[in-house]
Amino acid sequence: MRVLTTALLAVLLAGCASAPTSSQAPAKPYDFAADPYPSTYRPIASPPVLIEHATVLTGTGTRLDDADVLLRDGRIAAIGPHLDAPADALRVDARGKWVTPGLIDIHSHLGVYPSPAVSAHSDGNEATAPVTPNVWAEHSVWPQDPGFATALAGGITSLQILPGSANLIGGRGVTLKNVPATTYQAMKFPGAPWGLKMACGENPKRVYGQKGGPSTRMGNVAGYRAAFAEAAEYMKKRKAGGKNAEGKRDYKNDTLAGAINGDIRVHIHCYRADEMATMLDLAKEFGFKIAAFHHGVEAYKIADRLAAEGVCGALWADWWGFKMESFDGIQENIALVDRVPGGCAIVHSDSAEGIQRLNQEAAKVIAHARLAGIDIPPERAIRWITANPARAMGILDQTGTLEPGKMADVVIWNGNPFSSYALAEQVYVDGARLYDRHDPTRQPRSDFLLGQTGLEGGVR
Repeated sequence: MRVLTTALLAVLLAGCASAPTSSQAPAKPYDFAADPYPSTYRPIASPPVLIEHATVLTGTGTRLDDADVLLRDGRIAAIGPHLDAPADALRVDARGKWVTPGLIDIHSHLGVYPSPAVSAHSDGNEATAPVTPNVWAEHSVWPQDPGFATALAGGITSLQILPGSANLIGGRGVTLKNVPATTYQAMKFPGAPWGLKMACGENPKRVYGQKGGPSTRMGNVAGYRAAFAEAAEYMKKRKAGGKNAEGKRDYKNDTLAGAINGDIRVHIHCYRADEMATMLDLAKEFGFKIAAFHHGVEAYKIADRLAAEGVCGALWADWWGFKMESFDGIQENIALVDRVPGGCAIVHSDSAEGIQRLNQEAAKVIAHARLAGIDIPPERAIRWITANPARAMGILDQTGTLEPGKMADVVIWNGNPFSSYALAEQVYVDGARLYDRHDPTRQPRSDFLLGQTGLEGGVR
């Protein structure tokens, strides 16, 4: 009996050993936000830097007087009084000066509408169809745009480059580190999610009213709904796998599916409060999240709803009244969006000139708020141009505040950055001093400007 049992067991084991096994690995989920053009950015090597005895605005709501900031290996190493530093550290005496995180502009068209502003360089609007989520702003960026250097002189260390607002859905935006480079990939912020630029209101219906539509606001909304409905069906099939996931990629639907999935952040050019409310309802209908409304001159009317839904308002300090949908703006707009508990107010530029003085645009908000009886201290206001845009762009874990471990993106100002006399004296990107107002060798110039008498030199 024992012999028979042993023989049977041997047969069974042999059968198991010879059973066919699957050599195929499980199929990977379809990636709607795959990047075939990844960042090649590398921080510039630099020694440790100790900035001493400064007034420091951390971007977290804190102000530190007579404090030091230590930069090492491209990161913020420490903040506080009387810090120790490595023997090889460069020491910067910042007595009487202020230190902030590098400024961040969430809404820029540098590189896609560069200077000089000629038709050959006009690459920000793919105005051939009202829905073009398949286009990516990064493929229009001209790294030689002189505006990048002048923005750096204004303290800008990171910026989101967006398509223009001609279209209902204008395409993907890209976040860049503000460093001199030959290719946009060498400026591309590592790991930053894309933004999706959308626009409501007057612009799309004006551009396409005589080109097949939409010609009305109801046509605008019908266009968004049709695009997202198609993308939702596409996404469902792709996620189902098997034969449904085969076939060529649809780049329009990839982008919109990436937005629905939350991998691509939605930024909407929208002025009126009623239209912002409609777009919030559209987002709920299709399951995507709006990161920020841009321009939003009537954001103050729905500040409580924006805060409740975690949507930022990326706004101008005082641009309004230049068309009907911007007619009802007020200069306290940003202050009122900021005042609501949980509010996320951002000062943006949308301008090659305004980006050079983003700190002064924020100062205007402080001044108008004060006239309305709202006192906003510098340690709160600095978040409008540092932490809050970083939050909306999905890069707050890396930059936007001065905290140990974050990128050493830092600006040293000659005084209070919200003074009309404020100038950025030194600008550091990942710990490297890329701009120094008192050192001409550290004032980057675009290759385009070299040899052009009277055009070199950037901001004075």
